[in-house]
Amino acid sequence: MTVHHHRRRRLASLAGLASLGLAAQAVVAVAGAPAQAAAAEDCTAAFPVAELAAGDAVTGLTVTRGTEPTGFTGEVLGVLEDGIYPGLDMIMAELDMPEFDRTGGIWQGMSGSPVYADDGRLIGAVAYGLSFGPSPVAGITPFEDMDDYLDAGAPPRRIALSGADARTVAREAGIGAAQASRGFAQLEIPLGVSGVSARRLAQARAEGPAFLAENTVVAGKASAGAADADTIVAGGNVAGSAAYGDISFAGVGTATSVCDGRVVGFGHPLAFLGSTTLGLHPADALYVQPESIGAPFKVANVAPPVGTVTDDRLTGITGTFGAVPDGAEVTSTVEYAGRSRTGSTEVYTPLFLPDVSFFQVIANQDRVVDGPSDGSELMTWTITGSEDGEPFSLTYTDRWTARQLTFRTAYSLAEVVARTSRIDGVTVDSVTTEASVDDTDERHTLTAVQQLRNGRWVTVTRKAPAQGTAGEVMNLRAVLGGSAGSTTVPLGPITLPRDAPRRLRLVAEGGDAGFGFVRGNTVARLRAALASQLRHDQVRVQVGTPDKVRSGVEEDYYLSARGERGASFVRTRTTAPQAFVVRGVRSLRVLVDR
Repeated sequence: MTVHHHRRRRLASLAGLASLGLAAQAVVAVAGAPAQAAAAEDCTAAFPVAELAAGDAVTGLTVTRGTEPTGFTGEVLGVLEDGIYPGLDMIMAELDMPEFDRTGGIWQGMSGSPVYADDGRLIGAVAYGLSFGPSPVAGITPFEDMDDYLDAGAPPRRIALSGADARTVAREAGIGAAQASRGFAQLEIPLGVSGVSARRLAQARAEGPAFLAENTVVAGKASAGAADADTIVAGGNVAGSAAYGDISFAGVGTATSVCDGRVVGFGHPLAFLGSTTLGLHPADALYVQPESIGAPFKVANVAPPVGTVTDDRLTGITGTFGAVPDGAEVTSTVEYAGRSRTGSTEVYTPLFLPDVSFFQVIANQDRVVDGPSDGSELMTWTITGSEDGEPFSLTYTDRWTARQLTFRTAYSLAEVVARTSRIDGVTVDSVTTEASVDDTDERHTLTAVQQLRNGRWVTVTRKAPAQGTAGEVMNLRAVLGGSAGSTTVPLGPITLPRDAPRRLRLVAEGGDAGFGFVRGNTVARLRAALASQLRHDQVRVQVGTPDKVRSGVEEDYYLSARGERGASFVRTRTTAPQAFVVRGVRSLRVLVDR
């Protein structure tokens, strides 16, 4: 058989529910303190795959509603040697339970459901379903391999069938051989992100930063008081989370076995992170949602963490009860019209810091503003952590005026968090934002640049260029107009080099003309990039040679065609922050007297 390898996808994109058109998803609750009760252990012995035969009767456990496992029965159809991976077989079985009358077969979230031989030994975990849609035929990961941490690459997303295997599955599932030959696919883990609306998630998919997972789906928050550590039993619900709080990324599946304070579940990876740190959670299943196009899926509330998921491997996840993982704290404080709220999320997996930062800003601001996010905002953010063991702190403040205001501010923060967290040797401890929002939509517009000549200010235009003398000082100022009113802003003196060429470029821009993405592969470089970043409420003027100044193509060609040579340089002056954002760009010339 052919095994197709796919690149690793992040936790937030595992569910793929949006692309399948599913109408609901896992519901994430954020309430209460971690449960302390001990989980019931089973420590069931593994049944060797080599002893299985077609026609063997099996039984199993899974949850359809609440936290109490329900039994199912079935029959072994056969074993695909190396079906999951080299050295890792897949057991095919046809299962049966009353819930199938409603769902049409196994469901997403059933991953990990234990399957037992008639002598009580544990054969394995339900982990794969036929790739075309609902079916009672399941692919089972052998339990004897579920503690073997294979490192041979990414897990297969689909396992093809051919020949007799396809005919057997087609006969038992009541489908055509062509459909059966498409084989098995991993049962997805129902996954949601809490704290944001479906509209915001759709907007994030369409317009958000490239690193955001496209297939994340919205989830609500609800009480999960019925689920605690002692409900994580063989066949019971179990969840893993990358983040938990205002914004929770959590996937719900089924526990396969509990023994010696450890739990094994899912039967396939959550995100294939290997040795990792995720939250380990109980969950309360609300119902199993039928689905006519793809596989049915479980909808569940996730309770507070009761331990740590330490491994996310080819054959499933493994977690330890007890200590809850430490994470980076993402906190947002928003003030608007006399209202204020502070919300936070613990991020257990650094890979998700940008995602959580993005959604934390959106969720909290939507909650406080409680309406269209059109207006102005002054935001200060701080990122703390360590680089190669040395502590650091990055802080930046900016002002925004826009429609879809929240989305723009969240975008800018998430981009910097992404760059910071991906620097080698960096560990981020916290991301904190403080924002003040109002309904003001007034802006300044950069209307002109003026030069001080012979004691008076003269407007610089394309037909009346600025004038300078090599080795001497030019004095410039910005003239602002627009709905925020008229004012002039000094730019400070600019000294031209003694060997400056006769023609230079002058570019003035308001910060709202565009957003420059900061870059840096060390914290020091990132800090320098932030220091040079133009805020939206500032004006920057650059004077220099075209190769150093942001400029238009046409005038670049005009200057180079002259064949003039001189010092390659740029002089930059930036105004102090203003009370309003500034938009507009002026591209002008400077004639230099040598």
